[in-house]
Amino acid sequence: MSFSIGLVELSTEHSASWLNSQQRPYDGSMSDVRWLSADEQQVWRGFRTAVTKFTEHLDRQLQRDSGMPMAYYEILVALSEAPERSLRMSELALNCHSSRSRLSHAVAKLEKEGWVERRACASDRRGSVARLTDRGFAVLEAAAPGHVTAVREQLFDVLTPAQLASLDEISRAMENGLQTECAQVRAELDEF
Repeated sequence: MSFSIGLVELSTEHSASWLNSQQRPYDGSMSDVRWLSADEQQVWRGFRTAVTKFTEHLDRQLQRDSGMPMAYYEILVALSEAPERSLRMSELALNCHSSRSRLSHAVAKLEKEGWVERRACASDRRGSVARLTDRGFAVLEAAAPGHVTAVREQLFDVLTPAQLASLDEISRAMENGLQTECAQVRAELDEF
């Protein structure tokens, strides 16, 4: 008899050794992979599908109604919430969960639109600072109502208060689980 665990099918005689291997941290070999159970696969795939569809929906709404992708909207929001509407590029990359190269490319496009200005950092000439212009702020103000409506309709209106509380708890647990890795990324971006 055998059963599927995602990418590998195991026979029942191997299941005991496989389950025992799940207690050790992954060392890079296939024999130490902690494969997902059928229930875990269902949760993972459902989560991934929901997040992807939700993000795509928000991106389509912003493209259709405001002529910008969600990545640009997130940059404008991050800058609008910063003191003097300005952030060092490394901080902006962290706030927008973006790579340096992707952020630089996006900010260059926003500069061409006149929505963002970039200048050398006064305290450290190696870095640069992005600042939201008045024109960029006006574009953000015009885009925000449609975006907030889409978020409300597809997230807050479809979940119960208990589900929202659980989603908040789950999101915080996942974020906390990534703290070490995120700290390493921040250290690498400090040079930016």
